Amino acid sequence: MARKPKRDLTVEEQLARGPLDLPFLMLVLLLLGIGLIMMFSASYATAYYTDGDPLVYISRQALFGAVGVVGMFVVSKINYQTFRWMSMPALIGSIVLLVLVFTPLGVTHNQARRWLKLGIEFQPSEFAKIAVILFFAARLSKRDTEKRKRYKNRTFTGRMLNRLERVGFLELVPYGAILLLVAALMLKQPHMSGTILVLAGGASVLFAAGIHWGWFVAGITGVGGLLWIVITLTPYMTNRINLWLDPWSQRQGLGYQTVQSLIAIGSGGMLGRGLGNSIQKMLYIPEPENDFVFPIVVEELGFVGAVLIIVLFVLFIVQGLWIAYRAENLYCTMVGIGIMAQIAWQVFCNIAVVTNTLPNTGISLPFFSSGGTSLILLLAEMGVMVNIGRNGERAAQQREALRAQHEAAKAEQEAARREKTIVLADARAARAEQ
Repeated sequence: MARKPKRDLTVEEQLARGPLDLPFLMLVLLLLGIGLIMMFSASYATAYYTDGDPLVYISRQALFGAVGVVGMFVVSKINYQTFRWMSMPALIGSIVLLVLVFTPLGVTHNQARRWLKLGIEFQPSEFAKIAVILFFAARLSKRDTEKRKRYKNRTFTGRMLNRLERVGFLELVPYGAILLLVAALMLKQPHMSGTILVLAGGASVLFAAGIHWGWFVAGITGVGGLLWIVITLTPYMTNRINLWLDPWSQRQGLGYQTVQSLIAIGSGGMLGRGLGNSIQKMLYIPEPENDFVFPIVVEELGFVGAVLIIVLFVLFIVQGLWIAYRAENLYCTMVGIGIMAQIAWQVFCNIAVVTNTLPNTGISLPFFSSGGTSLILLLAEMGVMVNIGRNGERAAQQREALRAQHEAAKAEQEAARREKTIVLADARAARAEQ
């Protein structure tokens, strides 16, 4: 029996979801719970001394977490084809929001203009990260079904375009243009960490689509050179690099946050000071509830606790990639890989920043750092992953059922053949006796 192509499934079949991926869901909720506890511990002193209410940060973050969990389950129920058609409007909308940051609607904090105030204050870069992944996946999933363009070989331009088409350059032009536009808008804010995450997410989807590895080498080289030029020509970025190379030279100035972070990590020891007993959060580390929550985790839970949390992140990322691998079709696989690769880069960069392995770029730690927009969108992305997992499990069950039916039909045919052989043998024996 011919199998129906995956993309031709009816809406009813697509909505007949498979079972939830409980290991992934439990890891998400576990990281969210631990993140809220550690954010509360890290923010307690700052909230008490600056706002007079030690619960101001955790109450807001818990509300965002609750909204995000509800959103996660809502997104997990949506027909995944919806994400495909909405990818273009989402990308255009996120670019418009990035442009609006430079209008009077934009808000500046700590010399960076990254926020937009439209009733509520949020970072448009968070929308751009997921919009790029959805758009790239929607376009690249049709890559094998689209015919290559042919140009007339009678002209020099036509011959050059045909060569560029054969090596895959023309195919990458629209994706490169989108990444450059989004990266330029985010670098102007400046938002180096967000730029890195957008580029990482887009590159991950391109890699999953089967783009030749040589283009990634060329892209990394080109982006690295461009970033170096931006760093050297932008005083904000230059100061970040100088602080990274020697934060102790300005330990009472611009390097104060990094130095206090290293002190917190070093003072945690093997088992830590105990939950809630951090000293560095007592107004030593600036904004410990945001990008520098991990040093407080290490100080209170020690090396062992930090390793356990890193292991949880590794299990979470591996499980997410496994969901993407078992996805129903190429589009879902690309979306899953893009989301999980972006989160993996974010976790790595945050831990590298607080340990001064990378320059301080203001990157948050997923599930742990304070921030309503980032947490809600992160949990919405987890809803997308749960959605992909449920469809993947359903598809796996259908494949298993088809395989069982095929094997049963094959066994039935084999039994019929054997029965026919026996009947023929008996008939031959009867004729021989006569």
